[in-house]
Order: sequence, then C-alpha cells, then structure tokens
Amino acid sequence: MKQNFTVRQGALDGVEAFLSVAQHRNFRKAAAELGVTPSAISQAVRALEARVGAALFIRTTRSVGLTEAGERFLSRAKPAFEELVAASNIARDLGQRPSGLLRLTVPRAVVPILLEPLVASFCQAYPEVEVEIAASEELTDLAAEGFDAGIRLGQFIAADMVAVRLTRPIPLVVVGCPEYLRRRKRPERIDDLRQHACMRMRRSNGSIAPWSFVDGNKTIEAIVSGPLIANDIPTMLGAAIEGLGLAQVPEPIAASLVKAGQLVRVLEPFAPMTPGVFLYYPSRHQMMPKLRAFIDHVKSRSGAADKTRRHVDDKRTRGMKMR
Repeated sequence: MKQNFTVRQGALDGVEAFLSVAQHRNFRKAAAELGVTPSAISQAVRALEARVGAALFIRTTRSVGLTEAGERFLSRAKPAFEELVAASNIARDLGQRPSGLLRLTVPRAVVPILLEPLVASFCQAYPEVEVEIAASEELTDLAAEGFDAGIRLGQFIAADMVAVRLTRPIPLVVVGCPEYLRRRKRPERIDDLRQHACMRMRRSNGSIAPWSFVDGNKTIEAIVSGPLIANDIPTMLGAAIEGLGLAQVPEPIAASLVKAGQLVRVLEPFAPMTPGVFLYYPSRHQMMPKLRAFIDHVKSRSGAADKTRRHVDDKRTRGMKMR
C-alpha cells in the first residue's frame, strides 16, 4: 500500500515575521517590509506561537508589545536568524561568481608537468579562488570526499563522469637508466622482460597492474617481476634512475629525463597508446562558478597549446618540403 508523506513544518516558519513585528512593534509595518498582507503576518505569528506553546506578543488596539516569552525568544532568535541570512548570502555569492575553495584530486606525477602551470595561471586570473591539490593515486569518490573535480588517465575514469581532455592520447613507454642497460642486455622483444627487473604498480584496489603492449593489432598484457612495487609513478621513476630496473610510465612524465640522458627508452615499437589525461567531475547541473571557471581556463589553455603545436608542425612540414 502506498504511503502518504507530508513535509513537517519547519522550526523557522514564522520567525522572520516575528522578528519584523518585534522590530517595528507593528503588524502593518512588518507586512509592508516583507511584502505581504497584515493578515498573512498575523497568521504566521499565531502559527509560531502555537508551535512554541506560548504567547509572544501583547496586542492591543493601540500597540504591540513583547511578552516575557517573546523577549527571551527574540534574544536567541534574532542573532541566529541573522547568522542564517549571512550564511545564505555567502552561499549565494559562491553560486554567482568564481570564489571559494576548489579541491582537486590528482596523481602525484601529473602535478609538476601538467597541473602546476595551469594552477599558476588560473590563480592569477581568479584571485578569489583558493586551489587545494590532493596528490594521490587513489581513485577517489569525488562527492563522498568533498572534491570538486579530479585528474586521471582516461581509462581510469568512470563512465558516468563528465570528462574534459587535458592532453592528446599518449604512449606508455618502458625506460631504464644507461647504467642498468649496460649491465643487462637491452630488451628487444616483450619476452625479453623475463630477464629484467621490472618496477610494478599496485592499483588502488590492491591488485598489481600488468605491463601493457601492442604487437601489430594485438594487445598484450605482460606479467613482469622485479624488486620494487610502488603505488605511484614518481617512486618507480626514481628507482629506474637509480638503476634498480625498468619502469613503464606515460611518455610525457619521462620525457625530460630521457632528454637529459638519465633514462633511455626501450621496446618502443611495442608502446601502447592511452586515451590521455582528463579533468573529470560528476555533473554539469551541479557545477559551481569556481569549477566552471577552471574548466574554461583548462580549455582555453589546451586550445592555445594545440594551436602552438599545429604551428610548429606546419613549420616543420614546410622545412621538410624546402629540403
């Protein structure tokens, strides 16, 4: 059998009417201030008195005064109601312009190469927004943990999230330091990894991630072994630099170390592509201005970066044609 539910009258019903009458000592002036009829004010006050269980006003044909119960109610209700009004104004302000605290959960490895320049320029553009970055490899429940948005590789983002691309698709590369590769024969095939020390990543669900490769049109997941298991990419990269073994990481994260000669890429023909890095958040309908501003900022920066890349690519193409 279907039940009928009703919303219980709130304890605050009639309080604003009471405070206005108490201030003006007049029902008509209170009604004019609140933009309602005097009878509506009277009904609201009577309903409040009924819920409280005591008369709050002494009414005569010439004046309106407060009872002792009314005086005590006024002394507690007035500051509490003013605090509620102030809280409402603060919330309304956050809903109308970019301000307040923007909380982001991101992997540690993404912070220096991708997020730091974005956050620096965003904070300059929106000085009323504070940005908090929680660096963690955990796949955080945004709503439950109080985050506005997160940043992750596309393959780890739930299907019900709204995602904004931050990078193009990027390859996963295997890297090792030159000293390690002098001690061990450089791997040429995926099976050669059986003879190598390989750093592994423990996922947030407790499992250890296999290494991923492509061989032609075939996707291969290789179970590797080695002396170190970590739950973040910077730890694995640091171990690779120290010569502990090989690590498989997103290419942009290792790019500067490869360029500096600290790491060397191996097994490049078998490097798989990932969807890239995305900013993600739960719903467009619940978006606060601070998050909308950050998303617009991300999109504008990404668009400018794409134009720069296309310009550089065009120059390279023209140079090749001239040669």
